Amino acid sequence: MLLAFWATWAHCRLMLRRASTSTPRAFPLHSFPATLPQACKATMGLAAARLQALQKLLTDSVRCLAPYELRQAQEAVARLQAALAARRQQLQPKKRFAFRALRKGAAPGAQPGPADEPADEPPAPGRGVAEGEPGGPPLCGFSGAEGRELELGPSELLQRDVVLAELRGCRVRLRGNANTLRVRDCRGCTVLCGPVSTSVLVDGCSDCRLVVACQQLRTHRTRDSCFYIQVTSRAVIEDCSKVAFAPYAWSYPGIEGDFESSGLDRSRNNWNLVDDFDWLASDKPSPNWCLIPEEERVSSWD
Repeated sequence: MLLAFWATWAHCRLMLRRASTSTPRAFPLHSFPATLPQACKATMGLAAARLQALQKLLTDSVRCLAPYELRQAQEAVARLQAALAARRQQLQPKKRFAFRALRKGAAPGAQPGPADEPADEPPAPGRGVAEGEPGGPPLCGFSGAEGRELELGPSELLQRDVVLAELRGCRVRLRGNANTLRVRDCRGCTVLCGPVSTSVLVDGCSDCRLVVACQQLRTHRTRDSCFYIQVTSRAVIEDCSKVAFAPYAWSYPGIEGDFESSGLDRSRNNWNLVDDFDWLASDKPSPNWCLIPEEERVSSWD
């Protein structure tokens, strides 16, 4: 199984390299419509499809891999996801206006304004640069806000890597199809998120309610939190306590189109299948997580 994973990983990496070397670095608006060239789109599409197959192979194999092998494979997938997202961002036509990036408590409903400085030149073709790394595209999301209503829409989220960090008592609505979502060090927050194409990582959070749909959910160092999820693999928790799960229960205008673009299978939801890496006993349930009784589940979020 592990050999099959690494063979698929190598093929996906090759597709990304081809996408990086077969097209120009950027396309001016006056010479090209606001879509990628057909050849580049085809190559990127093949790479994305291969990456989704790789993610599915990994999630289907999670119970067959040793913890070290699993972490190694997860890191490899994360690197490829970052490279693909960076390449997509790099190949977009240059715009005069910038979308909102990771910021401290952006005002709710604020509109993006003109960029004050010229955008940095995209990195040279070759190894993809992850969002937020030097030379890479800026992170998308919110950081350091307290008691705020925060929101991002479809155009800001489309296939972006989103980060929510160090929020306190905030309510976050993410209407659209993100590529990945990371939620770290948040307290007392509610996060409502549309379909995420690949993985959601929650780390170091407490007293939060998260409503997410994704391929894979990984939760670390989190306590006293509720998850309303649609996940095509088994959710994974590690170093967590008092976390509870229920099926995904959020809707908004346009969510069906977001599910379609995300590639998630709406008919497949393993919301009640959770692997606790800190609980190895097979004859007793883990005391670290539970299912939310149906009569206690939230059905309306807006």
